[in-house]
Amino acid sequence: MTANAAPLGHCPECGRSVPQNWVLIEYERENGERGVFAECPSCEEVVRPE
Repeated sequence: MTANAAPLGHCPECGRSVPQNWVLIEYERENGERGVFAECPSCEEVVRPE
């Protein structure tokens, strides 16, 4: 993954940006959308980036 990849979103706990290379698991939701759980590099929590 490149260093310039777009972030996944922001951590709902601390508000910091979550990079794509911190993904722990990807899944498909019932509605067909992609779901992601990632570790926040700032607060070290497992989150669903927003």
